[in-house]
Amino acid sequence: MSGIAGLAWYRAEQWELLRKHAVDKSNLELTYDEWHRIALEKLLDLRARGINVVPVNVDVDELLKWCNENNLPVDGASRSQYALKLAQDK
Repeated sequence: MSGIAGLAWYRAEQWELLRKHAVDKSNLELTYDEWHRIALEKLLDLRARGINVVPVNVDVDELLKWCNENNLPVDGASRSQYALKLAQDK
């Protein structure tokens, strides 16, 4: 499927797990609430610009497993790649 962007969407109860394993944790918001506010703004902004973006529910445990299997760091690029994969798999 082309023309679709997946925006990684995390659950509050997994936020600290993500931050614990992220190699770029300094680029992540300290709290889930802060991240959620910014992610929602980003989602609406992208849609307003005509970009076909969908929130993709990411299970952090599955993300960690996928990064490990693909020998990738848990960073922004990998999280985006995983979200795109999930969006395309839908």
